[in-house]
Amino acid sequence: MIDDGPETRERLATALHVRRWVDEVVSGCPYDSLDALAGVADLAARRLSAAEVDEALAAHPRIGERSTGLSAREQEASSTEDPALVAAMTDGNRAYEERFGRIFLIRAAGRSRPEILAELHRRLQLTDEAESAEVADQLRQIALLRLPTLFAS
Repeated sequence: MIDDGPETRERLATALHVRRWVDEVVSGCPYDSLDALAGVADLAARRLSAAEVDEALAAHPRIGERSTGLSAREQEASSTEDPALVAAMTDGNRAYEERFGRIFLIRAAGRSRPEILAELHRRLQLTDEAESAEVADQLRQIALLRLPTLFAS
């Protein structure tokens, strides 16, 4: 049983650092299963505003930089010591930030570093509107992937 206590709020904020999202998901408590929680969390994350995307991004490290917690584990499989790839990610992150005014965010879990770099280059070609929608969806995906870890008990 997943209740509406402070621990639930804290875990949800770790999954997606957006106050409205946390409030909306908690308002559905108690949940009798992780699937029930994930269903509400998914729907609530599909309506992220531009301000909420900014709120969430403030809690995320850049791809390829040293990070801690869940972000570190999610990026671990795609880490690389290849100096050319590290430099390409650094250059890509810089170009993305100059183009869109925010860090590049992608669901890193299950992706190799070359796949992430290719996606970064693809997304640099998107319109501002299309990229904003992409970032919001990536945040949703990350949150949903984090829920089973955060609510494993």
